[in-house]
Amino acid sequence: MDTIGDFLTRIRNAGTARHEKVDVPASNMRKGVAAILKDFGYIKAFREAKDGKQGIMRVYLNYTNNGKPAIDTVKRVSKPGKRVYVKADDIPQVRSGYGIAILSTSKGIMSGSEAAEKNLGGEYLMKVW
Repeated sequence: MDTIGDFLTRIRNAGTARHEKVDVPASNMRKGVAAILKDFGYIKAFREAKDGKQGIMRVYLNYTNNGKPAIDTVKRVSKPGKRVYVKADDIPQVRSGYGIAILSTSKGIMSGSEAAEKNLGGEYLMKVW
């Protein structure tokens, strides 16, 4: 199962339905992605709750002033069937700088701009705008 794809689908569906928050199973990868989305203003916040098993992560969605979800589009680039890796010099700009690329590097999950700044390549997980 594609856990990152499931995470993105839940966020996309909750935004389309205008929900305030959405609950997803917690994992370190999802926490890293959520932290980047929060830093760039695509979500308001996220919290983790222990439930004796895997844990639950509650993600609070962010909306624009006219009521549209802050996340317009999320595209999964690297999938379980076809992994996509990029070098530090080849990290693409998303929507001419209006979006973000999210990478999984040897130093953790980070945005494309941060990875390029640290001269790190890695798996190109997704692009968000």
